[in-house]
Amino acid sequence: MHYIDLLIFIVYMILMLGVGFFFLRKNKNADDYYVGGRKMSSFHVGLSVVATDVGGGFSIGLGGLGFLMGIAGSWMLFTGLIGAWLTAVVLIPRVSKLSRDLKLFTFPQIFGHFYNGKVALLAGIISAIGYIGFTSSQILAGAKLASASFVGLDMKTALIIMGAIAVIYTVMGGLKAVIYTDTIQWIILMGGLIFIGIPLSYYAIGVMDALRSSVHPEFFSLRNVSWQQLVNWGVTIIPIWFVGMTLYQRIYATKSKKDAQRAWFIAGLFEWPLMAFMGVILGLFSRVAVDNGMFAAMGYETIEGLDAEMGLPLLLRNILPVGLMGLMMSAYFSAIMSTADSCLMAASGNVLTDIMGKIWPCKRTDQKELRVSQILTLLIGVLALLLALNMQNVLQLMLYSYAFMVSGLFIPVLGAFFWKRSHPIAAFWAMLVGGTTTLTLTLTQFELPLGLDPNIFVITASLILFVGLSFFFQKDKGLVK
Repeated sequence: MHYIDLLIFIVYMILMLGVGFFFLRKNKNADDYYVGGRKMSSFHVGLSVVATDVGGGFSIGLGGLGFLMGIAGSWMLFTGLIGAWLTAVVLIPRVSKLSRDLKLFTFPQIFGHFYNGKVALLAGIISAIGYIGFTSSQILAGAKLASASFVGLDMKTALIIMGAIAVIYTVMGGLKAVIYTDTIQWIILMGGLIFIGIPLSYYAIGVMDALRSSVHPEFFSLRNVSWQQLVNWGVTIIPIWFVGMTLYQRIYATKSKKDAQRAWFIAGLFEWPLMAFMGVILGLFSRVAVDNGMFAAMGYETIEGLDAEMGLPLLLRNILPVGLMGLMMSAYFSAIMSTADSCLMAASGNVLTDIMGKIWPCKRTDQKELRVSQILTLLIGVLALLLALNMQNVLQLMLYSYAFMVSGLFIPVLGAFFWKRSHPIAAFWAMLVGGTTTLTLTLTQFELPLGLDPNIFVITASLILFVGLSFFFQKDKGLVK
């Protein structure tokens, strides 16, 4: 990378750290740190939601899907549109009212309200583990991009640099810094893709005729995806909108129910079709670039041996001129950091409020609680970095984390809001069995029928267990008014 590009990138990183330092002086208590004072606008929250959900992991992951299967990979984010709009209609009205009445900070506190403290504690543990994994996936995405962009930068060093920057400004600024930087970062990413990445990539690899002659026609078909893959994406991604701590924090942070709903509608449209198609198209361009020998000088004469998720960073490194390379790298790092910081805040909130608050309850002054929050965020960030050092695939790590949270939390949260017979014991065992079973099946690579995701079978089992135990105890607590 040219020194001008490096200078642009360094200036961008300094600005992000500056935002964190600014809000370090503004935050007065945990309410400011974790839910932004509950006064955020729908525009900022909407862009923060999509920046958090899509972020760097899906940006790099979408490029990998475009490389492997073409534009049909965009269907993965169609599930994000469905999840966002479904949540806006059926969940936000209930959650927003509860947040105002109870001054909630975290998602598992809802389980404490509807069920009991033990259920909330288990929910906090599941959510914290899931978000630590998710934070790791974003750090890994940033490291892949950095190592492909900066000549001579190895993956381990890139991981440490990316992790340090994301953790430091999140520790300092809290949710306000996260949401405001998300807005900036998402605008930078969209501008970079629309005005730099896609036009220059298209120009570099040739016109449409060259595209069609380089790759199989199925890469231009939206039907180039199996029904099993669509089902797997849907069952893994749609439910995360009902159990994602980062999303609940943003509902709590908005001024009103209508602001929250408007933010979710905005987020859905940005996910699909806008970001979905831009991501896979750039991935497809990178495949064409390999076929045309553009990566030969970098040691990749064919797609054999090339990590699909590295195709997009290598394409950008190859085609972008001095100056624009720095801007484009800043755009992608924006996306990565916008998700990493949000997931780190979620995990920190889970540990402080839902785990430590249950195991070691004690009263703290506002300033002391703020300092404890910052220390926890730092420690969890270091843990996420250590996990990233031992993983290889961004999208796989993200979907593992999604699956673990969804299988444990989805059925109990639906029961809490929508079924009066829901029972605490049923919720506890549905969480425990769901989360551990998905983790076991995933890690053992157990082969399931029809190539379907373990989540499908585990959610079904969790539902049967939840309903069965709730009926067994026959105790209608009138949970939903």
